[in-house]
Amino acid sequence: MQNPEKALLEADLHSLITFLVVYQEGGVTRASERLGVKQPAISNTIAKLRKRFGDELFLGKRAWTPTERANQLATALG
Repeated sequence: MQNPEKALLEADLHSLITFLVVYQEGGVTRASERLGVKQPAISNTIAKLRKRFGDELFLGKRAWTPTERANQLATALG
């Protein structure tokens, strides 16, 4: 598995900010309100990050629970 810092360097800033806000807010709805963008835009960004990092990043439907990989990435951003 690629180290979190190297993986983060390969992602664009917009995606990283979106990830971090979803992580902090625990879901797409509050993240979209905070960022002032529509929910599908958030979902699309998270889908791309899931592919990039080879991990679901968040589990659940309404309240998203971060995976271990998501916690690593958030710590590296932190």
